Amino acid sequence: MPHPPLTHLLYLHGFRSSPQSTKARLMAARVQAQHPALTWWCPQLPPSPRQAMQELLAGVQDWPRARMAVVGSSLGGFYATCVAAQTGCRAVLLNPAVHPARDLSRHIGEHSGWHDPAQRFVFTAEHVAELRVLEQAAAAADTARMLAIVAKGDEVLDWREMCARYPDARIRLLEGSDHAISEFPQYLDEVFEFLLAA
Repeated sequence: MPHPPLTHLLYLHGFRSSPQSTKARLMAARVQAQHPALTWWCPQLPPSPRQAMQELLAGVQDWPRARMAVVGSSLGGFYATCVAAQTGCRAVLLNPAVHPARDLSRHIGEHSGWHDPAQRFVFTAEHVAELRVLEQAAAAADTARMLAIVAKGDEVLDWREMCARYPDARIRLLEGSDHAISEFPQYLDEVFEFLLAA
């Protein structure tokens, strides 16, 4: 069944990241240059996963489900999966976190932002518990409506877990690369072709 044209696009950054990340800025620049009619939203996500999801679902509440999509990187890829589970929209996942409660439990404490070290936040055991709850909600997502770009060279997350988590997704498996997908500009066209496909 053909998709209605995309009108709304959400981008979600990863842990300690921000809307100033390289991938977020590349996506925003492409939208501005080639798809200016798209509604684009790339929010700064709070440390609390529960609060992040509440703000995201409130923000897209009035978006047309069939005409929206979400892109997420790392922890943002996990949040994108949660948004897709709630809305049924298409999603593009960039080295998505699969077991964030397990992986981020090692990072409880105070952190600084990657792009603005003056921005500090505390990640708590309560936040890990919130991720566990969200993992159950994320399990309902339809992975057939997703594109996952997964790097075997990811130094943070296990590419095998990522591929196994999204069994019905279109998976672009990169032989090397890294967690940031440093050569992301090479895959921008493929990302937008998937998002805009009729």
